[in-house]
Amino acid sequence: MRPSRWTAASPAGADLVVVVVVAVVAVVVPVVTIITVVPPIPTPTRGHPVTDTPTLTRDALALAADIRAGATSAAEVLETAIARIERLDPELNAMVSTRFDAARAEVEAGLPDGPLRGVPIVIKALGTDVAGLPAADGSRLFADVVADVDSTVVQRYKAAGMVVLGTTNVPEMGKSTTTESLLHGPCRNPWDTAHSTGGSSGGSAAAVASGMVPVAHGTDGGGSIRIPAAMCGLVGLKPSRGRVPTWPHPDALSSPLSYHHALTTTVRDSAALLDAVAGHRPGDAYGAPTPPRPFLDEVGADPGRLRVGMLRVAPGPFPTDPACSAAVDHTAELLAGLGHDVREVELDVDVLEGMSAVGAIMGAQLRATIDARLAALGRDLDDDDIEPWTRVILDNAMTHSAPDVARALQTATRTGWRVAELFGPGGVDVLMLPTLPSTTPELSYLDPTDPEAMWTRSSAFSVCTSMFNLSGQPAISLPLAADDRGLPVGLQLVADYGREDLLLRLSGQLEAAAPWATVAPGYDGW
Repeated sequence: MRPSRWTAASPAGADLVVVVVVAVVAVVVPVVTIITVVPPIPTPTRGHPVTDTPTLTRDALALAADIRAGATSAAEVLETAIARIERLDPELNAMVSTRFDAARAEVEAGLPDGPLRGVPIVIKALGTDVAGLPAADGSRLFADVVADVDSTVVQRYKAAGMVVLGTTNVPEMGKSTTTESLLHGPCRNPWDTAHSTGGSSGGSAAAVASGMVPVAHGTDGGGSIRIPAAMCGLVGLKPSRGRVPTWPHPDALSSPLSYHHALTTTVRDSAALLDAVAGHRPGDAYGAPTPPRPFLDEVGADPGRLRVGMLRVAPGPFPTDPACSAAVDHTAELLAGLGHDVREVELDVDVLEGMSAVGAIMGAQLRATIDARLAALGRDLDDDDIEPWTRVILDNAMTHSAPDVARALQTATRTGWRVAELFGPGGVDVLMLPTLPSTTPELSYLDPTDPEAMWTRSSAFSVCTSMFNLSGQPAISLPLAADDRGLPVGLQLVADYGREDLLLRLSGQLEAAAPWATVAPGYDGW
C-alpha cells in the first residue's frame, strides 16, 4: 500500500457530487479582523505537499515545450503514458476504457500544431463523450452505450494537439463524493490505496496524482473537480458558469450547476487547459465574459494587494476537522506575508432553501435521463439497473413537482445575486475556505449499497463546494496542506463571476510561495 436528510441527483450527462445538506443562499458580512498570527499546520507522519521537497517534474506545458524543442517526441511520451497506465491501473482502477491504438495512429498521422501538442490526457467518463468509447456514466443501466461523437471539450483538446488515451472511473451518474461504482469498482487514491479519491472525478484525479498522465479532464456539479483535487493533492478549478460548453449534452436543468474543466499538477497547466477549451459555442444557453487576455498570462502576474475573506469552518450543521481549519490558518499566514489583507467573514446560510433547490434541479434531470433510457429499452426499471443509493435519490426526485423545479431555478439566480454581494463595495476580492470540512475517508465509508450510511455521511463532503455551483462563481482547490496521516488537504479560493483571472494570479502566487509535490510519494512524475 502506498505511502439533515436530503438528497440531490446529477443527470447522467451532467456530473455531480451530490447529496448535500448544502447551504447555498449566502450573505457574507466582512468582519475587519486582520490575520497576523495563526496556529501552525499539523506535522504529518509521512510525506505531504507542504513540508517535503517538491518532486522535480515537468508539467504539461513543460512537456509540450520539450516536444516542440525536440528533446523528446510525442510518440515517446505516448508510449510512456501507455506503459504507466498498464502498470499502475490494475492497482488504482482509474481507467474504464482506453484507445491506445487510435492514439498511436493520431500521433503517427501528425498532430495539430497547438500549444499542447503531444501532451496525453484522459477524459472523465461522465457527461463527456469520446467517439467510439463507452458512455456508461458509471451505471449498469447505460453499460452498452457507446459515444458516436466527441464532446466539444474533447474536440478542443485535440485541436490544441493533445492525445486522448481513454476515459476515467466515476461513481454512478456522478451521485457520490467517492468513486466506488458497482459497474467499475472502487478507484484507489495514489497517496494511500486504502483511501478514496473523492468524486465524482476520482478516476481523473488518480490518473494525474499517480503520474499516468500529466493532466486530466473533469466535471464539477457540486465539487466534483475540487473534492478529488483536495483528496489527491492536485489543482482543481471550477470555472464560471458558461465558461466551457457542455455539447452534446444539453443538461437543460442541471447546466446551471455543472461545469467542465481539469485536474492538474500546476496552476499554469490549469490556465493553459482553460485557454484551450473556454469559449461560447453557438447556441449555448450560457456564456461567461470573454477574458481580456489568455488565462495563462495571469499566472505569474502580480495580483496586487487583495482583500481576502476567511471562513475557517464549513457552513451549515457540519463539524470541521481541525486539519481543514488549519489549512485555512496556514494559508492566511502565507497571504498576510505576501501583503494581502486577510479578514474573517461570517457566512449566513439558508440551509433549507439550498437543499430544496439543488435536490429539485438535479432530481428533475435524473428522472428525465432514466425515463429516456427506459423508453429506448422499451421496459421498466429493474432492481439491478441502478445502485441502491441512486434509487433512493430517484425516489426522492419523484416527489418534486414542476413548481418545485421552477422555484429551485429561481433560487439559483437569487443565490448568484446574494453571493455576488460578497465581492461588492466594502466586501472582499477573494473568499477563502476549506475545500472539504472532512479529511479523506477510507474506501467503503461512502458505500452506494448502503443508503442509510450514505444518507447520514454524504452531505458533509460537498457542503463547502456546492454553493458555488448554484451561484456560478469560479472556485479553485489548491493542495496547500496535509492531515496528520500525510494525506493532502485542499484550500479553496472563490472569486466573483468571470474572475478566473484573479483566482489564477493569486493561486500562482501561492504556488510560488509554497510549492507542492506534483505526484504522490512513490510515483514517477514527468
